[in-house]
Amino acid sequence: MTSYPEEIKFASGWRKYQQRVLDQLDDYIANRHLHIIAPPGSGKTVLGLEVAIRLNKPTLILAPTIAIRNQWIQRFCDLFLQVETVPDWISKDIRNPRFLTVVTFQGLHAACNNLRVKEEGETEEEEDAEQSLKSSNPNLDNIVNGLKLQQVNTIVVDEAHHLKNEWWQTLTRLKEKLDPITVGLTATPPYDVTPAEWFRYLEFNGPVDTEISVPELVIEGDLCPHQDYVHFTFPTEAENKNIEQFRENIEQLFHEIRQDKTIITAIENHPIWVHPTEHLEWIYTNLACYSACLIFLHANGREIHELHTEVIGNDKPEIPPLDYHWMEKLLDFYMYQEKEHFKPFDEHRKQLENKLRRCGAMEKRQIDFSNSKRITGFLTSSVSKLTGISKIVDFEFKQLNHQLRMVILSDYIRGEFYVNAPENKLELTKMGVIPIFEKLRRENHNDKKIGVLTGSMVIIPKTASGAFETKAAKKSISKISLSLLTYDENYIIIEQTEQLKNDLIHIVTEIFQEGEIEVLIGTKSLLGEGWDAPAINSLVLASFVGSFVSSNQMRGRAIRTQQGNAGKTGNIWHLVTIDPTAETGGNDLDLLKRRFKGFVGVSFKEEPGIENGLNRLNLPENIVLPNEAEKKNDEMFSYAANRENLKERWKLALEGGVNLIEEIKIPFAEELGYQEVKAMYLNKTIAYLSATLFSGLAGFGLQSLEIFLRAARNLRSLNDFYIILAIIGTLGIILFGGLTYKTLSLYIKYKDISKDIRQIGEALLNSLIKTGTIKTDASKIYVDSSIDKYGAVFCHLEGGTTFEKSIFINALQEVVAPIDNPRYVIIRRNKFMLFIKQKDYHAVPELIGRNKNLAEHFKNQWEHHVGSCDLIFTRTIEGRKLILQSRMKSLAAQFQNKVEHVNKWK
Repeated sequence: MTSYPEEIKFASGWRKYQQRVLDQLDDYIANRHLHIIAPPGSGKTVLGLEVAIRLNKPTLILAPTIAIRNQWIQRFCDLFLQVETVPDWISKDIRNPRFLTVVTFQGLHAACNNLRVKEEGETEEEEDAEQSLKSSNPNLDNIVNGLKLQQVNTIVVDEAHHLKNEWWQTLTRLKEKLDPITVGLTATPPYDVTPAEWFRYLEFNGPVDTEISVPELVIEGDLCPHQDYVHFTFPTEAENKNIEQFRENIEQLFHEIRQDKTIITAIENHPIWVHPTEHLEWIYTNLACYSACLIFLHANGREIHELHTEVIGNDKPEIPPLDYHWMEKLLDFYMYQEKEHFKPFDEHRKQLENKLRRCGAMEKRQIDFSNSKRITGFLTSSVSKLTGISKIVDFEFKQLNHQLRMVILSDYIRGEFYVNAPENKLELTKMGVIPIFEKLRRENHNDKKIGVLTGSMVIIPKTASGAFETKAAKKSISKISLSLLTYDENYIIIEQTEQLKNDLIHIVTEIFQEGEIEVLIGTKSLLGEGWDAPAINSLVLASFVGSFVSSNQMRGRAIRTQQGNAGKTGNIWHLVTIDPTAETGGNDLDLLKRRFKGFVGVSFKEEPGIENGLNRLNLPENIVLPNEAEKKNDEMFSYAANRENLKERWKLALEGGVNLIEEIKIPFAEELGYQEVKAMYLNKTIAYLSATLFSGLAGFGLQSLEIFLRAARNLRSLNDFYIILAIIGTLGIILFGGLTYKTLSLYIKYKDISKDIRQIGEALLNSLIKTGTIKTDASKIYVDSSIDKYGAVFCHLEGGTTFEKSIFINALQEVVAPIDNPRYVIIRRNKFMLFIKQKDYHAVPELIGRNKNLAEHFKNQWEHHVGSCDLIFTRTIEGRKLILQSRMKSLAAQFQNKVEHVNKWK
């Protein structure tokens, strides 16, 4: 077989953006790459299949999970071949390729390294000891030869952003040897990965050819109006006691280690403390370790010797207090990084390691006092979420009644909560599919039709058995074992057989779509990825294990439109258990914040806008208080009840923009709110100081004139005249110099910082054009910046490609974020009227700093657009010293708000 069958044809019509890609396919693949970014629900799979068919060469498709791999094959058979049986020219085994071979990235890596991969239950989150081995790829040539025998000339890669490094190496080597046309498809925005990952991804897939955003798909009618809601719960009494006990144990351990005489002795006798000037190279290469040692000894009353102040470059350094963060750095240095000088303390280090493990402050040699996996476990799997789910299900059923099509996704089945007995009164102590089913079954007061669909257990309502048997018969499945649930005759459990296994998911999905099941509970690994049921109008994500890709895929289940249901809207519910012992709300809320970076939706703000991030839901700062959390839950239910209003908010928000813009956000860093500070400093203080200064000067001037006239009668010489002027001038400086200094300082501090960021952006843009990274004509792109009413500064690149905008944002973040370890640093010196100085340190972005000439060009651009500066190469002793100075200056502020990437529809 050398080409796809001639009769292959897509069974449906193409969407606008899909047709646009197909019309321009020849132009796109001129560089032997096609690279598309589009969200879940946009039809990337069928587009990728159509492209492969039009290229008409033997094809290798690589998917992130088995579920998605199977989806590719199913879609191909259903929508292109219109057959139920998979043809023999399609293979799922990379070791035995056919004309069309569809495998997972893990499967490819395993085959090239002679590793075994489990077929069942594989997800991208699983960690296998074999997977962590370095890729030597001893079997790569055999795999490549097999693909060459099939004359494979097209590779389609689906969601390759988050691959392990070893898998990337295998994939890259395979591509080099085959030299195929590469089709890259992703829903993952570039800001979710590191710049290094993004570059690696682009090198493999080529520059982005086209991108479609969620708002565009809503406009085109491919995605329905939808909204994310959060339901907050608090740990149960038992869980809370465990958390509090853990916190107490950690705090006790912290104070115990803080005063540990053995560690104090070990650090005090280390050469970096005794003879710091003799170990400058080590110190400046290991700044975090050195800082942690200084902070630890300072906390134990040890005086910072002048030798260290010389190293730091500051006579009076501000040493931050010893907290969990610095204790973690110190212990990592003491226990693992230093191999030589701490050998006499080996036994003590071993005992300390055991103690940290027992307390839960260490996991796989990672020391963490604040975010222990134990606390994360208490929060993410809190059984309080079962009550939250029950409330959400009752609420949604009350709104939609029998039109409800809800899916609840969890990580684990927890089959131990199923019993083969007349009653099931087991206490529900864990989160999972069966505990959720049991919670809803036991409290099902309004006869909701509840079902379970997992790889090992299927339960349907008794009322759905007829529809199930009818559909099974159509598929010629005769032997089905249906039995009543032993403890509830309203439900039927279906015994899986080899004959039924492949069709079971499809049959249950069909009866769910038709309403025979109204609430379907399943595992994320089975239903979260590669499964499709357009009827879903409510989704509860009871899953806490998962990468960005999987959580985005899961959410994508509920936002697709449904044929014949033009008014469909989708509610997506996220569950969060608040940690009352953590000021920020705890790990569960932190996980949600990270996930929301990739979720674009309409905001709850007064004027609806479309953006990413959890801020669009207007969560209060004091969400850790039970009454505030409950108030927010009520507000969420109020919003979720009004689906017509959701449509209207989307309509208004879409009218307010034309493009989804990726930009950088620099939050206002003061403790008080921006408006308060602005009002206090700009409107009151500066105005008051200015008025005082000028009225004082006026009054002082009149008084001075009077004194001068009186003294003039006694003037005997010119010298006497100068003495009187000097006395008056000195008095003026004493009286008003402080006020003048304070007024001008405040003016400089709170001037228009959005303009400042724009000027930095312009210097950066010109430098990136110089590097060749940004190729769009300079006349067609510009830097745009603004400041909102909360004092946050926004900046983005207007014009250019998706790739260029991402490059610009990543580089700008390097410039404005705290110094890490760049090759070059810009020292910015501002002077106002010769006596007020500002000294700021900025990293030269890696893209520019890799070359001295480019760094010099950036310095010149900075001087032209921003102001005077010095360029320092940090790979020298003096340069390292400078980095230490800049870090010590900001150590105390390390946990302040960080620079963010945000997406906004503008």
